[in-house]
Amino acid sequence: MAVRDLSSLLAEPGGVAGKRVFVRADLNVPVKGGVVGDDTRIRASLPTLRRLCDAGARVVVASHLGRPKGTRDPAASLRPVAAKLSELLGRPVSFAEDCIGEPAEQAVAALPEGGVCLLENLRYHAGEEKNDPAFAQALARLADAYVNDAFGTAHRAHASTAGMVPLTARRAAGDLMNVELAHLRVVLEPRRPLLCLLGGAKVSDKLAVLEALAKRADVLAVGGAMAYTFLRTLGEPTGTSLVEADRVADAGRVLDAAKAAGHRVLLPVDHVVAQKIEEGAPTQIVKQIPDGWMGVDIGPETAALYATEAGRAATIFWNGPMGVFEIEAFSQGTRAVARAVAESAAISVVGGGDSIAAVNRTGLAAKITHLSTGGGASLEYVQGLTLPGVAALEGA
Repeated sequence: MAVRDLSSLLAEPGGVAGKRVFVRADLNVPVKGGVVGDDTRIRASLPTLRRLCDAGARVVVASHLGRPKGTRDPAASLRPVAAKLSELLGRPVSFAEDCIGEPAEQAVAALPEGGVCLLENLRYHAGEEKNDPAFAQALARLADAYVNDAFGTAHRAHASTAGMVPLTARRAAGDLMNVELAHLRVVLEPRRPLLCLLGGAKVSDKLAVLEALAKRADVLAVGGAMAYTFLRTLGEPTGTSLVEADRVADAGRVLDAAKAAGHRVLLPVDHVVAQKIEEGAPTQIVKQIPDGWMGVDIGPETAALYATEAGRAATIFWNGPMGVFEIEAFSQGTRAVARAVAESAAISVVGGGDSIAAVNRTGLAAKITHLSTGGGASLEYVQGLTLPGVAALEGA
């Protein structure tokens, strides 16, 4: 079923002028000492907010920040985000001391046409993550219309992403949400060959998507620590590398699923190894990992192999680093893959914080077709799973 877009909402008779439009945004940004460290997600929300402001809506913005677990943790306050949002939006943004009740209702009532108010952290209330009906109703009282622009939380059935949506008569997906869905749909219905690059620490964290993409992708290239669980499955020496012994059989099933579908799974053919995961630790490049050493990055031959596949692909999906990306000496494989994806002529979709950071550091981010703001949500979507935050908008 189709998801209604923001243009359709704005084109309705009467539009949104003077109406309270509740926008679920993803403003979960790093804040330290009251200062926003990275405003990427705030910037991503601006197109939708600007369109609503220009249409005369009274814009009520809601988001979570961190994991306060139902308590009022000052470190998780969205107040610094309101200041940054005002700066980037180029107009005043008022701040409500709570997201429901009298503080929120008074702040929203005071909004002029084209005005913006940011509510305090949704997760100060346990009812948000529990999708509590009473909490959802309290949020809905602030809305004449609802717009979800938070793809990063679309895989969560929370009060602000699912519970309150049927309680609002008018609802739509924001511009960022629509862009995410359009580009990730390309992975589900790709131009071929489709190359999927998956990295990260544990097979257990990405087993479902590994199984799904083994059947979907023409080539599945695995990196990060989870590659060593696959290598253990094949009887390769892994030294002291992180291996999930209880997931060896699962890794074997992924390999079998790919083979049955006529697809290829690529694993590292050489490795950067160290004896400790720390800055300055001595490293060496090896074909087989010796005893007492652990794999910390894919080696240059593997990076070249994966880059060759990127050059052949028509569609690329990449999520997760190829090594211990946080340490410079262990980040070269991830950087090489980032350059290869950026330089490929393929349609490319990159998700996950480390993968996006690697692309940004190459200075080639503009050559990526789409940088996804939703790590977990994008992984569930490319599996073909229904996202509660998207399903709630369908048929609106």
